Amino acid sequence: MNTINPWALGVFVFFFAATIVVGSSIQWIRGLFHAKRDTNSHEEWSLGGREFGPWVTWFLVGGDFYTAYTVIAVPALVYAAGAYGFFALPYTIIVYPFIFLVMPKLWKLARAGGHATAADIVKARFNSRALEVVIALTGLVAVMPYIALQLIGIRTVVQALGLPGDLPLIIAFISLAAYTWLGGLHAPALTAFIKDIMIYIAVLVAVTVIPLHTGGYSALFATAAHADTVLKTGQGLPYATLALSSALAAFLYPHTLTGILASRSADTIKQNAVFLPAYTIVLGLIAMLGFMAHAAGINTTNTSMVVPLLFQSVFPAWFAGFCLAAIAVGALVPAAVMAIGAANLVTNNLLPAQANPVRASRITAFIVKIGALICVLFLNAQFAIDFQLLGGVFILQTFPALILGLLRVRFSAAAMLTGWAVGTVFGVGMCWMDGLKPIHPINLGLFSGNISTGLLSLVINIAMVALVSVMAPAKQDIPAKTTA
Repeated sequence: MNTINPWALGVFVFFFAATIVVGSSIQWIRGLFHAKRDTNSHEEWSLGGREFGPWVTWFLVGGDFYTAYTVIAVPALVYAAGAYGFFALPYTIIVYPFIFLVMPKLWKLARAGGHATAADIVKARFNSRALEVVIALTGLVAVMPYIALQLIGIRTVVQALGLPGDLPLIIAFISLAAYTWLGGLHAPALTAFIKDIMIYIAVLVAVTVIPLHTGGYSALFATAAHADTVLKTGQGLPYATLALSSALAAFLYPHTLTGILASRSADTIKQNAVFLPAYTIVLGLIAMLGFMAHAAGINTTNTSMVVPLLFQSVFPAWFAGFCLAAIAVGALVPAAVMAIGAANLVTNNLLPAQANPVRASRITAFIVKIGALICVLFLNAQFAIDFQLLGGVFILQTFPALILGLLRVRFSAAAMLTGWAVGTVFGVGMCWMDGLKPIHPINLGLFSGNISTGLLSLVINIAMVALVSVMAPAKQDIPAKTTA
């Protein structure tokens, strides 16, 4: 166990606690400046009143899209697997045109119908309670490991600071619960500014100072040459298909869709699709930390500790504490949005109408976070990346109902349910057979290789939707306000 450095711990506690206090008090502050507005309504708590402009949306969407996974797991994968870990870069490049073309249409439908979740939109489109329920349950199952991943990120930096046992993690969990309960979506929207500024400072200092410390970038790449700086033979296909499937899944999650639906207008979303790629530049620099760890002589079998150990070995204690606080805050912001997105699914789509929907959402978000905490206490952190990618297999099965449902082509609810069921069973079965890995070997004679399991199951899902639609065409008319 690391020795506790009081400077590192003090700086960490200061920034983490300051973020919690600022986020938790935001509703009280807004009440002072908006005396005539009901700042405690359900739409205020769950969607920020649907009034976030370009800047707030940019930080919020970036804040819940680039999570602790980005800062810890991506460099960890680059450290362990070399160039293969850079698949996150093409994935985030592919996703922005998708946002630009598709998300404004979803926003317009949601705004016109007063919808707050993907299941709301699907229910309005297909008029099917069964389809609404399976879309809501799939979102819940997919987002739970994502929340757990953020808590793992907090636990990782707490361990790096030398704090023993799970008590610090439980304290961080209670802080997260209070932050979400009191602040609603306004809490992560405000503190996403703090999170991003801290991350940018940490990353820019790291990519400047660490190469100087290790002899420059030429020495860095020379040292990292043994770490597979280019893809190996056979890695191209899984690299490309994982990037594509991750891009298609990215904005189907409850938390990313919550950030989109909280925007003020469709134009706000388009503007963000143009400027959000700036995050991808930072992501590339973050991934480089994996190679920098080799150059700095970091030697560990626990790859989740690569970045914390790198910061602690190169920086003075106080700045290492700042960087670790940036990672913890980087987990706090998306975890809150994820819990709110999950709560919206439960209260809007699974439970009967509530007399006090804000209280119901707060309680649901708290229960969801408890479930994630229980998972963390029994989860091996080395499976963090695979765990997140497996969530992508589930959430991809909602793609046909949510995205193809925007088309004017008539698909029936029965076709969507059949495709979802077959795709889910196929995806889970393949993952189970492959040892909970996100890729599956394919051998079709002249063609063979590993392909993203999520993408395979999505193809089968869509094929089943098309087959059932041909055999039993939809009979009902498409509601006028449910197509793009």
